[in-house]
Amino acid sequence: MKSIVITGCSTGFGFDAAKHLAEQGHKVYASMRNTSTKNAEAAKELSDFAKSKNLPLSVVDLDVTSDQSVDEAMKHIEDCDVLINNAGRGFGGPVEAFTSEECMAQLDLNVIGNLRMLKAVLPMMRAKRSGLVIQLSSIAGRLAVPGFGIYHASKWAVEGMSESLRYELGPLGIDVAIVQPGPFSTNFFHGVISPEDTKTAEAYEHVSSFLDIFWNQSLAAFEDSGAPTDPALVVKKFEELINLPAGQRPLRNSVGLDFGAQSMNDVTEPVRLEMLKGFSITEFDGVKA
Repeated sequence: MKSIVITGCSTGFGFDAAKHLAEQGHKVYASMRNTSTKNAEAAKELSDFAKSKNLPLSVVDLDVTSDQSVDEAMKHIEDCDVLINNAGRGFGGPVEAFTSEECMAQLDLNVIGNLRMLKAVLPMMRAKRSGLVIQLSSIAGRLAVPGFGIYHASKWAVEGMSESLRYELGPLGIDVAIVQPGPFSTNFFHGVISPEDTKTAEAYEHVSSFLDIFWNQSLAAFEDSGAPTDPALVVKKFEELINLPAGQRPLRNSVGLDFGAQSMNDVTEPVRLEMLKGFSITEFDGVKA
């Protein structure tokens, strides 16, 4: 049994993962913000689920965009063997139409939020010289399309930070793995935040047209029983990475409709390994036996 901290458990992958991993016998800390207000229903559902099945699942109020909230939440988290940095949201629209404040908000949630959690749990992992960090990126962290530039910026940042983190933590006994979901039938699309500057956005009619087509294609895929859009696939990937022995976890793991992201992973992997060899840091690449 492992102690697993998951962020962003009010909906989607986080909500489903909290239930599934607790059912597998792990001690799960399912964190989310606003447990007594906006997300009270989700918090209650998880708590009731745990009670009904006598599972080791605790709901923790935690806002990854607040240092104070993270510090307070950690008072209720006794240990952490696995961190799943899942919390995040997407901003969608032409780059020019976003204010600098909106861009900062996107980066604060998707990137700095990860950092806050890392700083909170890594001292525990370093003390034990063991642990696993699963960073939720996206195929949007490998590919780019119009209308998601701000979101791409955040997920490309997660990719770079996570790869560097893998080399920093490997020699300390801690693995880092990136999960890159494609479009899945979660609340992600309904939660995409549009830019405040609608006047500027109107100048990008071709971007709006592309986004409409993309939304419709994604919704159609969700209705296709043969398409890999079941969120359970991502939860299973989390479980697979947790169960793999230390040192055998791949750095990048795409899941679902990847639009070529896995092919990019496969093509760049030899380059990454050659780079490590050139810098004489091959031994930094994940935990070694």
